[in-house]
Amino acid sequence: MPTFRYSAYTAEGRDTAGTLEAENLKEARQRLKRDGLFPREISPAEDEGAAPGRRLFGGHTGLAEIALMTRRLATLVGSQVPIFEAVTTLGEQEEPGELKKALGRIRERLAEGASLAKALSLEPGLFSESYVAMVAAGEASGSLETVLEKLALFLEEQRAIRSKVTASLAYPLLMIVVGGGVMLFLLTFVIPKIVTIFEDNKAALPLITIALIKTSAFLRHFWWALLGLAAGGVFLYRRLATQEGFRLRRDRWLLGLPVVGGLIRHLILSRFAKVLGLLLASGVPVIKALEITAQVLVNRVYRGSLHTIAAELAEGGNLSGALRKGTLFPPLLIHMVAVGEKGGELEEMLAKAGNAFEREFDTAVSGLMALLEPLLVLAMGLAVGLVVLAVLLPIFELNQLVR
Repeated sequence: MPTFRYSAYTAEGRDTAGTLEAENLKEARQRLKRDGLFPREISPAEDEGAAPGRRLFGGHTGLAEIALMTRRLATLVGSQVPIFEAVTTLGEQEEPGELKKALGRIRERLAEGASLAKALSLEPGLFSESYVAMVAAGEASGSLETVLEKLALFLEEQRAIRSKVTASLAYPLLMIVVGGGVMLFLLTFVIPKIVTIFEDNKAALPLITIALIKTSAFLRHFWWALLGLAAGGVFLYRRLATQEGFRLRRDRWLLGLPVVGGLIRHLILSRFAKVLGLLLASGVPVIKALEITAQVLVNRVYRGSLHTIAAELAEGGNLSGALRKGTLFPPLLIHMVAVGEKGGELEEMLAKAGNAFEREFDTAVSGLMALLEPLLVLAMGLAVGLVVLAVLLPIFELNQLVR
């Protein structure tokens, strides 16, 4: 079901903002009115996987900038600096850009008497619902400094994971680009010039040479068709990606992929456990925390499961029992949640589970990259070797005919 972001007025005339799921814009507007809100602006929320600029807790501004700002705010709040002065100081120190403008607007709302959470909630492009909910819980419990420090640490950890994945993929991607470029150069420029050697010769060519010549001719004469197919495929995918049913099938297919599906599961479970534990530790009620965590997870299979679990908890029951009913959560996580519920240490156990899944993810990525790099070198060598073999075989045959 599509997600919409909204800003609205309450019956008391106060500003509020957030997200909700609805079939269309009309239904979203009707739901807000039923909840006693008067919508001011409603727009489709950007899909987490579709926009490169989206972050776990922020929009086009980088995750590192949000983490640094949160860390500085925690330091100022811990030094007993009033929130208004702290935000003013951060705005003055920030480099010109989206975050600096947002801090200026937040400062104005604080001057009008709004709480920090309320001021942040009106910047949904930078601060997500989970970020705002934790800040609100910290303000309500008087532990804003602690919550901000936990938020900053979490953001820094997520940035470290993203940097590790990016660094791990850099070399394989470079190998693929270089290897593809070399093969394309050989097939479109080198092979056609060598083929002229065999044109006047009536001898039968080896099958591998014929296949190479046909491939070279196809690339030279129908490159425009290949580009058209690629562009059409991208356009079709983007059109289909606007449909919730296609997104759900795509996410389910990704989870079923060998090797890659396991990596995705470990990353999702790590994020689920860490975000839920952080929300609970900040004082957010468990049902609300599950709903917020569902929005953080980009995979719709897990997102739908969390909505179901939240509905079951609303009817009574415990979290471990609800998790056990599905097949998406491993026994280790369920057992740790059950132990945490019994001992009153659910937040700590979720944090430990998140760290455990993150370590498994790191280990799996390191092992996969260690195996993938030599395989790519081998594949590139085989591809170039086939081209060389296809060229040399008929030359050897010509030499024997001359003798």
